[in-house]
Amino acid sequence: MTDPAESPAEPTDAPERRRIKSFVTRPGRMGTGQVKALAELGPRFVLPYTPGQRLDPVALFGREAPLVLEIGFGMGAATAQIAQSLPDHDFLGCEVHEPGVGALLKLIGEQQIANIRIFQHDAVEVLEQMIAPASLAGVHIFFPDPWHKKRHNKRRLIQQPFVAKLVQHIRPGGYLHCATDWEPYAQQMLEVLAAEPLLENTASAADGYAEKPAYRPLTKFEHRGIQLGHGVWDLVFRKR
Repeated sequence: MTDPAESPAEPTDAPERRRIKSFVTRPGRMGTGQVKALAELGPRFVLPYTPGQRLDPVALFGREAPLVLEIGFGMGAATAQIAQSLPDHDFLGCEVHEPGVGALLKLIGEQQIANIRIFQHDAVEVLEQMIAPASLAGVHIFFPDPWHKKRHNKRRLIQQPFVAKLVQHIRPGGYLHCATDWEPYAQQMLEVLAAEPLLENTASAADGYAEKPAYRPLTKFEHRGIQLGHGVWDLVFRKR
């Protein structure tokens, strides 16, 4: 059910001991609306990657508000819906897939969404170079590439080194919300997140998985999978 275009992943040809990355580059066609949105709205909503220059969210959005980072927003439909349902939050989306960036910009323009900004760059480098420690109210990672084959499991994004890096940028009381439609990956996510000493599970269910938060909409691929009897697992952990 997972749509590759909506999934952050890692390079298929990287060496075993490679630097963590949040994506794999995939080709994609740009529609005329996406091209137009990139040209007209990109200068306002797509942020330049400037290593070593910390982002100033108050200056960027013109207000002080909880800041949420989404890693790998795909075609941006869920991102746009969440931003509209949480107007008192500001959102940073990281996505290297250009058609997805264009699609989200198109939605921003059509729906007049003011509380989203975009990085068309690797989320790991954005975190390291531009996001201040303990500055994020939340992080969303929805349906990352599950790398189904066992020999490729090491390429999954949710691994201990990445999570340890990520939580340094979440403020105390902030949250990390992951979702997947691949049960073995859900099990790995649960194991990795539960082992991180700075995180605590918010789920009340005995199996450790959370109810889908109201702010996360169903994607078309998720809805299709549910109709086919596939499962979806949400994990919501809070930083201590």
